[in-house]
Amino acid sequence: MPSVKIPRKSTDTDMTPFVDIAFLILSFFIMATKFKPPEPVEITTPGSVLSQKLPENNAVMISIDSSNRVFFSVLSEKDPGKYDAIINGINTSQNLGLSPAEIANFKKTILVGVPFAGLKQLLGTNAKEQDKLKQPGIPVLDSANNQLVWWVREAKNAFAGEKLNYLIKGDGKSKYPTFEAVIAALKRNEEFKYNLVTALDDIPPGTELYIKEKSGEKDLKK
Repeated sequence: MPSVKIPRKSTDTDMTPFVDIAFLILSFFIMATKFKPPEPVEITTPGSVLSQKLPENNAVMISIDSSNRVFFSVLSEKDPGKYDAIINGINTSQNLGLSPAEIANFKKTILVGVPFAGLKQLLGTNAKEQDKLKQPGIPVLDSANNQLVWWVREAKNAFAGEKLNYLIKGDGKSKYPTFEAVIAALKRNEEFKYNLVTALDDIPPGTELYIKEKSGEKDLKK
């Protein structure tokens, strides 16, 4: 009886569709990932055990580094026009004579830490090169010339009718008089609520917050 020969089939699998899918997923994550912008000023914040997510929109960040330099920045991802409103207000109130290109560069500027007299030079520098400039900080200690007052005022005007969060990020080595001057600038604009930005530490075991967090974790596991 003749034997039947079964044809052998190749065990190779065409991986082309899988490679295409892998690249599509990789491309999606690359485009959807939001990268943290570089910090031109190093600030080591004190620790804290209260976890609260920082707002990513409608916020003003006032930073104080270890040398007591004060910096101003704005978070407004949903409405980039807020940047124009703020810098145009500063340009008009201080008669700085900024060019359209310098005004447009304010959107790309991560931090402003110069007196009004140095703002034209800062905004006239490419945003990628600004970290090479030595910014002395916004003058705040002289109550008669606390220039942070104007920055807060113009931000408040730009976000009129909307909730605006005020964030203060201070280095652990910064001095109290500078912090007091920052608070004074907010008060002069009738802003009395602000959030302190700190580094998140582990919750001490046995505390009320620790017990509450552990209870929440158990509920989620159920």
